[in-house]
Amino acid sequence: MTKIQFRRRVIVLILLCVAVGGGVVRHYAAPGTTTRDIATLLMVLWVPIIGNVIGWLIGKLPRRTPKQAPPAGFDALPKFTPHLAVELTFRRPSVPAQDVPLGPGEYRGALVLDTEGFSARWRVPQGTSLARGTPVALDIEFLSPAVAQPKFVQGTAFRVLVDESFVADGQALQLRPAHT
Repeated sequence: MTKIQFRRRVIVLILLCVAVGGGVVRHYAAPGTTTRDIATLLMVLWVPIIGNVIGWLIGKLPRRTPKQAPPAGFDALPKFTPHLAVELTFRRPSVPAQDVPLGPGEYRGALVLDTEGFSARWRVPQGTSLARGTPVALDIEFLSPAVAQPKFVQGTAFRVLVDESFVADGQALQLRPAHT
């Protein structure tokens, strides 16, 4: 039990004792006296605590979480459809042992313009690898091409964010027709 939980319990117990004491005094006090009125007031001090206790009990009830469909991602798309031709220069890592070329396969990240990021993926063809520090032309597919394509006019500079790191710098070369 934390300090705050302990203090809350002590406050609840003190107010409960005050309310019970007020009830006892009110029972034995003569009607219409100041003592009976003060005892009634002491009993009323318990009312805010009742709301807190009811709220705590409601919080303990099990709740069903509504089932939500996961957001559609690249896995839901039928095939790779290029939306933008870019020139990417992958940054060299700070650890020399990690300075290896990118092998063939699919890569995902976010293309970042100022404070906006757009989910994207690109592919490195089989039999090739991408050396870091060397500009290379690639096709990019956006998760939401209708939103992203207007931002990437020819010559637009951007950064590529993967996980929590910027891994590449790029420049838009040519827009491809959007296929929805």
